[in-house]
Amino acid sequence: MKLTIRSFDLPLRHTFTISYDSRDVQETLIVELEHDGHKGYGEATSNPYYKFTIQCMTAALESIREQIETTELTSPEAFWAQMQPLLADNPFALCALDMAANDLYGKLQGKPLYKLWGLDAATMPITDYTIGIDTIDNMVKKLQEQPWPLYKIKLGTPNDVAIVKALRKHTDAVFRVDANCAWGVEETIENSKQLKPLGVQFIEQPMRADDMEGMKQVYAHSALPLIADESCITEADVAKCHGHFHGVNVKLVKCGGLTPARRMIAEAKKLGMKTMVGCMTESSVGISAIAQLLPMLDYVDMDGALLLSKDIASGVTIDFGKVTYSPVNGTGATLLA
Repeated sequence: MKLTIRSFDLPLRHTFTISYDSRDVQETLIVELEHDGHKGYGEATSNPYYKFTIQCMTAALESIREQIETTELTSPEAFWAQMQPLLADNPFALCALDMAANDLYGKLQGKPLYKLWGLDAATMPITDYTIGIDTIDNMVKKLQEQPWPLYKIKLGTPNDVAIVKALRKHTDAVFRVDANCAWGVEETIENSKQLKPLGVQFIEQPMRADDMEGMKQVYAHSALPLIADESCITEADVAKCHGHFHGVNVKLVKCGGLTPARRMIAEAKKLGMKTMVGCMTESSVGISAIAQLLPMLDYVDMDGALLLSKDIASGVTIDFGKVTYSPVNGTGATLLA
């Protein structure tokens, strides 16, 4: 296989703000694996919270270029097992590589990944559209700019309930809220009681990722279901979240790609937990990969490419929350010129 590494700056339609970060441009790394005239693409965005940069991901991949290019792609699972020990300290780089390997394998086999995995696409969840933290007036404008049946509202301000009340006046869409670790125990419990009548479906990661004792209290008293994000990074975290959250939000970059994500989703289902996959403002390369998992999921947050003012790839399309697969095999992604 031939390895090509590229980086891009993805311009956002609006400044994107959550409780601990704000940005106008998202840096992203694209990995391309080529074999027998087919190209597979993978993606991982930079992330200051997890301290992974384009530079460190590139360096990690370059350091094992020979191993990557000389390893036979007998299956994505076998390839991941060989690469993971070499990239154990850089799951973001591993994700981009694993995604590219899965995409290439699907293209070599002449099938989309979800069909190779034996999944039935007859029933798939719709994706939410994210409204980042801003003034209430600007959040209302963003909501009105993008009519949608399902919104994720980023919270973590002194006026969180007031924000949701204000947005509710302008739409009857279902809401999800994501506090990104900003709340405390009593605050989460009280907010859950006030948010439930406002048509909120669940609360994502209300408290600090390591406050599992606090989450146990919230789990016992919350009026709304709780979904883990920052508390669920690796495969081992799924079991740790059981009894503290009602479901897990799996992020491909955090766990190291599609291969471990599928195992995490299966484990959550065994434990009776809800399953979700989220995005990190990726282009259509990463979003198309997430789409392959849709038949396995209860919820999905894959609006990353919709938040961009300019995409670098084509792939799955999304209309009013509904995802349509690309006719291209593998993940369905194609890098634009």
